[in-house]
Amino acid sequence: MANWQTYIKEYQNYLKLERGLSSNTIENYTFDIEKLVLFLELNKIEVTPVKITDEQVQAFIYHIASQVNARSQSRIISGLKSFFSYLVFEDYRNDSPMELIEVPKVGRKLPDTLSTEEIDLLIGAIDLSTPEGERNKAMLETLYSCGLRVSELISLKISDLFFDEGFIKVTGKGNKQRFVPISPSTQKYIETYKDFIRNHGSIQKGFEDTLFLNRRGKQLTRAMVFTIIKDLALKINLKKTISPHTFRHSFATHLLENGADLRAIQLMLGHESITTTEIYMHLDRKHLTTVMESFHPRGNKKL
Repeated sequence: MANWQTYIKEYQNYLKLERGLSSNTIENYTFDIEKLVLFLELNKIEVTPVKITDEQVQAFIYHIASQVNARSQSRIISGLKSFFSYLVFEDYRNDSPMELIEVPKVGRKLPDTLSTEEIDLLIGAIDLSTPEGERNKAMLETLYSCGLRVSELISLKISDLFFDEGFIKVTGKGNKQRFVPISPSTQKYIETYKDFIRNHGSIQKGFEDTLFLNRRGKQLTRAMVFTIIKDLALKINLKKTISPHTFRHSFATHLLENGADLRAIQLMLGHESITTTEIYMHLDRKHLTTVMESFHPRGNKKL
């Protein structure tokens, strides 16, 4: 359906230029629309994005409901709502066929976290007798110390390090930049790797400023960081399923448990909305009671 591809292409440009979304996010939005297009093709329903009806979209929703869980269904519906809202915004349509379609209610999934002991065990399992070991230790310390996304970690530049001021500059989603504090100990690990490992290896053209490099002197891939963490988890026999994002979740959770302000955590994580950060409010009641008794004027008042 070539007609769909024209509208999808325009929509992708809108997401990139007007909303400043990352390539990964745009791909996810596009994937949701392409699911609908494939459904229409398989059922020989020849209709354009401008003419598709709410009944035809509803038929697609019924179809996917039998194939995916509520969370995936919710994401697909949200993606389609965004696409058709764009068509209305650009005056291609007068209304959206998604208006009467409700997003299924799903329980909010709490992020997996690691304890400080588990993080110490993982990092302690790294073989520091190899050049890659020193690099991996610096990377994981940075992930946990600064709460970075894996994409932010692998794209970190030497020119982004402002150690004298105690910050690093991070380029996040939509190329939005933020400054994140970095601890002296993490600075030390990075300096050790940079001065004694990285600068003594071969560095490919175009990667002179990239901080973390692979053996060939190029930027690491996301998949490589996932593999490093997975191998360490196996090495210490960790039963949890973890990823680079687990270190980010742990960063936020540990800050919150130790009394950090939610707004400060939001800024460090680079969340656009405070509601995204609020998912980390899964503290146990005992901790909340301790916070109340310690910090509220009436918390520890005796009768």
